[in-house]
Amino acid sequence: MKILVVDDHAVVREGIRRLLATISGAEIHEAATAQDALALSRSVLPDVIVLDINLDGSSGLELLRRLKADNVASRIVMFTMHSEPSYAMRALKAGAAGYVSKSAEAGELVTAVKKIASGDRYLDRTMASELVFSAAFTEDPLHKLSNREVEILRLLGEGKSLAEIASTFGIAYKTVANSCSRLKEKLGVERTADLIRLSVERRIR
Repeated sequence: MKILVVDDHAVVREGIRRLLATISGAEIHEAATAQDALALSRSVLPDVIVLDINLDGSSGLELLRRLKADNVASRIVMFTMHSEPSYAMRALKAGAAGYVSKSAEAGELVTAVKKIASGDRYLDRTMASELVFSAAFTEDPLHKLSNREVEILRLLGEGKSLAEIASTFGIAYKTVANSCSRLKEKLGVERTADLIRLSVERRIR
C-alpha cells in the first residue's frame, strides 16, 4: 500500500511514518507543501493520502479540492488538530474519505488508513459522536458555505485584499466581490470587517 503523508512539520511526519510503518506492506512517502503533494500524487499514485488542514502558506482543504479536481484516485484522510465538527463536515463535503483528530488515540489513524484503503470511510470515535450531536442540535452557518466561500473567508482572515484573493484564484475581482456579498448574507453580517472578525474568531483554515 502506497501512503503519502502531507504535513508541514517534519517531526509530525516522522511520528505518522512510525505509526503507519506498522501496516504490512506500507510504502510511505512524505510532502511538506501543497506543491510537493500535488507532484507526488501524480508520480507516486498513492492509495491513501494523509493530509493536514494547516499547511505552510496553504490550506489542506484547498489542496483536497485541487486533488479532487485533478481526478486523483487516492483516497484521502484528514489528520488534523481541528476537532470541530464544522471542519470535518467541510472535509467530507470536499471529498475526504475520513477525518481523524490529532487528539485521537494513535491507533485510530492506522485503523482509518486501513479502512479507507479498503474502500470504507472513517471518522474517529469522538468526531463521529460530535457530528451526530452537531447535526441534531445545531445550525452552524459555516455549513452553508461552499468550499470556495470558505477559502475566501480564510484569506480575508489572513489579511488579504479582494484584489489579492482574486489573483490567488485567478478569477475576476467582481467575482470575489460577489462572493463576499453572498458570504455576508449567509453569515448574517453587513461589513467585510465582520467577515474578517468571524474568520479569525472561528480560526478558519
